[in-house]
Amino acid sequence: MAAQSDHIDKPEPRWQAILALLAVGAIYLALPRDLIVGPIWLLPAVIVVLLVPTVVSHRMGRQSLNRTLGIIISGITTLALIGSVILLVRALPTHRESPSQLLRSGGLLWLTNVIVFALWYWRLDGGGPSLRHNQKKFGSTSFLFPQMQIPHDERGRFECTRWRPHFIDYLFVAFTQSSTFGPTDAPLLARWAKLLAMCQIFISLSIVVLLISRAVGIL
Repeated sequence: MAAQSDHIDKPEPRWQAILALLAVGAIYLALPRDLIVGPIWLLPAVIVVLLVPTVVSHRMGRQSLNRTLGIIISGITTLALIGSVILLVRALPTHRESPSQLLRSGGLLWLTNVIVFALWYWRLDGGGPSLRHNQKKFGSTSFLFPQMQIPHDERGRFECTRWRPHFIDYLFVAFTQSSTFGPTDAPLLARWAKLLAMCQIFISLSIVVLLISRAVGIL
């Protein structure tokens, strides 16, 4: 029982979110120059520069600063994503991109959309990972994950007596929403989560519809 408590009290792994942010920067570098707002190095540089104080503030226990920096990074990456999608929309009528390049660009932006909103869900649910760890509450306050729907007296059989979501769980939620254009694995409980999901689904749907429209035009 003590081992289980020790496992529950461990902080959520932050390296998954850090890798996700670095992946956003790397994907941005792989986009065609016509779909990038500003210098191609700007967003990756901003992510790396802001990640350093974000990690340091977490290590020093300055949760308020860490949360603020995390929201700033998420906000910047979201604006960059929206800007690239707008440029993609504007580029379609010109037919400057080849079909293969267009498909590649759409796929990269779709993947970026998944990662960016997974970071939002992870950052905002229950006040953020630091507050979730301090409160040590079961489950989530904004999403109804499958583990939360297991009857209380049966949770021990599935090793989820005091389960809490990690970044990979929010990534799966974002992936399914971008794939099916609606919540599937975890229904949304909080209004802010519903608003963010609407934005994510709208961006994903726009990318897919644009690619299908161009493919039909090519055929």
